[in-house]
Amino acid sequence: MDIPKQIESVAESERGGIKTGEGAKRKAYIIAAKLLMGAATVLTVGVAAFMLIYVMVRGLPNITWELLSTTRSYLENRIGILPDILNTLYTLFTTILIVVPLGVGAAVYLTEYAKSRRLVSAIEFAAETLSGIPSIIYGLVGMLVFCQALGLGNTLMAGVLTLAVMNLPTVMRTAQESLKTVPASYREGAFALGAGKWRVIRTVVLPSCVDGVITGVILSVGRILGESAALLYTAGFAHKLHGYFEGLSSSGATLTVALYVYAKEDGNFEVAFAIASILMIMTLILNAAASAVRHHFKKKRS
Repeated sequence: MDIPKQIESVAESERGGIKTGEGAKRKAYIIAAKLLMGAATVLTVGVAAFMLIYVMVRGLPNITWELLSTTRSYLENRIGILPDILNTLYTLFTTILIVVPLGVGAAVYLTEYAKSRRLVSAIEFAAETLSGIPSIIYGLVGMLVFCQALGLGNTLMAGVLTLAVMNLPTVMRTAQESLKTVPASYREGAFALGAGKWRVIRTVVLPSCVDGVITGVILSVGRILGESAALLYTAGFAHKLHGYFEGLSSSGATLTVALYVYAKEDGNFEVAFAIASILMIMTLILNAAASAVRHHFKKKRS
């Protein structure tokens, strides 16, 4: 009998058993991970769907034409949220108009022009830190700086500037990360054709990262529509109807502030749920529009 061959065959069988055991453990780990991820997905979607359905069921029956088209009147015992809807649109449009050029411009400078890596790292760290600060602190600072120091008072413009400061880090960091994903070969090819620095950025780099910019805008839109703490300190509670420019220079309540007033101060939960439903519908519409724009640019680029 050849003893060395027997020893070798036993060793091979043991190695095969070890491999078989490791493979079984690996498969068990993969199955467990898939089950956990599936459960997390179902839980997340279920909670979001429950909130959406619950708010819509409670709010949609309370939405009437009178509620949407009139102003609030204590003398006539009438409730209307038309000024709040317009104030929300004024605030959203003006904040995006300020934040997007500043955020994208800062991202372009940090990615394409800045030479000091230490400076870029410091600005990135500051932006990430500012993104995590509670909104009520922004409201307090906005009240002290914009309302009092700059003399704007409790106006929508003070609230807009506060929201701009809040959302600027988000737009800047999102655009910056999107700019970093543009391949260097795109820039090198444009430079080889004789294009200048700004022309390359304007015609090659920015069109290639428009998806990231729109993603930052979507995140900012959601935060602007859902913000109330910062506006409570800066924009005020007025329910008066104004035009665009007059509204920015006047005190006004957005839909989120009005929701707080009707739910917490008046105890009118029917109107509060109606406002919550309107906010959800507006968020869905704006996100769908932004996604359509992103898809259009992506299709046009491809």
